[in-house]
Amino acid sequence: QVQLVESGGGLGQAGGSLKLSCTASGRTFSGYAMGWFRQAPGKEREFVAAITWSSGTTYYADSVKGRFTISRDNAENALYLQMNSLKPDDTAVYYCVATSYYGPGYGYYQERRYNYWGQGTQVTVSS
Repeated sequence: QVQLVESGGGLGQAGGSLKLSCTASGRTFSGYAMGWFRQAPGKEREFVAAITWSSGTTYYADSVKGRFTISRDNAENALYLQMNSLKPDDTAVYYCVATSYYGPGYGYYQERRYNYWGQGTQVTVSS
């Protein structure tokens, strides 16, 4: 059974930092791009960041660019999201995702491209 398990969520303060982790089990995600989506209360789920397997090319939503950093450890089958300069608007459930998609960069922003999803971890940022 393939599983993506997120950890590291919790309560943060505006201007502070949190780091999310995602561990994959059940299969290797060799060749898969991985990323993060989030869903705030009453809002649609939205793309946050993604990173490709081979080149490590990264993609970010404009709302987090310059504040969040996505990285991965292919040997450990792990994915990370370092979140700095947190804002209350970052409050959401964060989902770890993986995709076999390989193509133009705009595809990594599309939710439908992602085959595997974690259960999500709550991040709450207080002002």
